[in-house]
Amino acid sequence: MSGAKLRNIGPKSAAWLRQVGLRTPEDLVAVGAVGAFVKVRRAGFKPSLNLLYSLEGALQDCHWQELPEARRTVLVAEYEAIIADQPLKKAPPASGPVYDRTVEHRDDDGDQAPPFEMDDDER
Repeated sequence: MSGAKLRNIGPKSAAWLRQVGLRTPEDLVAVGAVGAFVKVRRAGFKPSLNLLYSLEGALQDCHWQELPEARRTVLVAEYEAIIADQPLKKAPPASGPVYDRTVEHRDDDGDQAPPFEMDDDER
């Protein structure tokens, strides 16, 4: 988020929101707390439910801990319904694929030649 500072939204949460395209309080109002939370999760971030409650608190202009338990339950149920309908994609591996550095070659007669290791400049 940029511009106006929202209650309950710290620097890390604001950065996540900006990265998913929510840059103004109006953007947050348009998608709602659950929609914003889903966007952050779908972007690959791993926020706790406290972010969901903080977003709702920002919209209600109250501290997130003041949200009634019944409202928290509704928010979590809405989130779970969305995820059940359209599951989150699994995160990609932390690094790229690992390739075997040996290459199998066959000679002109089709016989298998002994493997050799590729040099870095051959890849």
